[in-house]
Amino acid sequence: MDSQHWRAVITAAQAGDRRALDELVEGWLPLVYNIVGRALNGHADVDDVVQETMLRAVGNLGSLRDPDSFRSWLVAIAMRQIRDRARRRTPDRLEEAAASDFAELTVLRLQLEGQRREVAEAVRWLDEEDRHLLSLWWLEVAGELTRRELAAAVGITRQHAAVRVQRMKERLETSRGIVRALDGACPGLRELTGRWNGRPDSVWRKRLARHLRGCGYCGGTRESVVPAERLLVGIALVPLPVGFTLSLALGGKTAAAATSASWSAKLLGALTKPAVAMTAGATIVAGGAYVVTQPPDAPPPRAAVTPTATAGSAPPRTSAPPAPAPAPKPSPTATKRADPYGTVVDAVDRAPDPNARPAALPRRPEDRITSTGGPKAVMQHRGDHVTLAGRGYVLVRWQISPGSRPGALVMPSWTGLKGRLFHVASGGSRRMDDPLPGAPNGYATGMGGPGIGWAVLPPGTQQMWQNEYFYLDGTVTLTQNERGCDYGLTVFPTDRDAVVEDIGQGPPQGAIRYGLVRDTGTDSAPVPQYVTRATPADPATVPQHSRV
Repeated sequence: MDSQHWRAVITAAQAGDRRALDELVEGWLPLVYNIVGRALNGHADVDDVVQETMLRAVGNLGSLRDPDSFRSWLVAIAMRQIRDRARRRTPDRLEEAAASDFAELTVLRLQLEGQRREVAEAVRWLDEEDRHLLSLWWLEVAGELTRRELAAAVGITRQHAAVRVQRMKERLETSRGIVRALDGACPGLRELTGRWNGRPDSVWRKRLARHLRGCGYCGGTRESVVPAERLLVGIALVPLPVGFTLSLALGGKTAAAATSASWSAKLLGALTKPAVAMTAGATIVAGGAYVVTQPPDAPPPRAAVTPTATAGSAPPRTSAPPAPAPAPKPSPTATKRADPYGTVVDAVDRAPDPNARPAALPRRPEDRITSTGGPKAVMQHRGDHVTLAGRGYVLVRWQISPGSRPGALVMPSWTGLKGRLFHVASGGSRRMDDPLPGAPNGYATGMGGPGIGWAVLPPGTQQMWQNEYFYLDGTVTLTQNERGCDYGLTVFPTDRDAVVEDIGQGPPQGAIRYGLVRDTGTDSAPVPQYVTRATPADPATVPQHSRV
């Protein structure tokens, strides 16, 4: 997530800005749900622990001195609530059934297959303490947390955290072997498990592990075992499931916490919008606020895309990129064709006047966009991809980190297009080459600076804004092709109202610039660069201007 953006949001929320508080809750609720859900493996207490965590965070937001530490502070609150729940638990609740097995939810919602599915199911075999630690480590390797934040949440040093994580990983690998063996047909294992009630626990984990160590059938793997951290890298957060509730009843302690924190009615309205990470339906009960979220049905499994190695990228540049050339106008012959779609490819343009309001965004039909990455797909590594299907709008948010690794960007690509895809608007209050007010540590723009080096676009590539909006009518796969520079993409299905709201947040609200509308409302609207109907083995080989 953009640290500068969230620093501003947190500061505004502390100052009483309701809109900022709404955005804060919307943005961080999925992370808390994933930590608590995985730590408790979907136990019936998950909803209560998540809600208590968010209420405590909102109620104590004013006590947070450093906005940059918000994520570690929020995660620490979640872990305290998890531990408090364990201390409060009575013996008669030890055998309580889970509300929804989080391992199964992970497999279904994220469409995990093969060894990724195996890792998710192996979580069932871990002890409670290991599950708590894994709930943080999983998000660490997925790019959602840092090791420092993991250690702080558990309350130990980073060195001790490394030891704890290593031991947990060893037990996780043992559990993966058990999951693999139970899917097999070993006669000895069938006999051993004849007395097993089917419920994973530490006693049976040890028994089955002893069998695996001495069994030639179970011990011989028929495929290379990929380390768990490599399987989990870049995996999206599990979206909130059907039936998850965020309840703020108007009465007693809960109402007081909500009122003192200025929890506005707009948050409840926002929870019904497709742009929010836990969409899509809500019920407001009279006399209180009771939100029931219900995501769309799980999309069909995505096709695997296996990138292959290509030649190295151009060396990093240490000076600012030159100003882009004016956008070339489409040729008259291109726009006069009977079917002009695909003849107007988005090209380089100059940044507009920051005070120029955007044109009206044409209306296009909207149904629903499904995403194999869920409501928020985070793509931080080469080969990460998400398949989108349906009719509606999609937000692609850029996060470039030249301080970690400057160099030449290898642009993301759209492959396997069936139907039509347009580049309709740009927003997020800035282009990535805009100056950053008060930029720290050698940055000058979102693309880097003299002190740290620059992220450099391939010649002729359209300069990205922080938020880029597209309209899809069909199916397409977006792949992260990061090689020469460190960047990440976050992909959200959204709607036209959210696009209009974003691009209209101009300088009067303190932003750098208004957004930009590119949509003409016809088939002559810009087509994204690096798009093709083909499905190449290496998506990074898609040419900049493709015929679609």
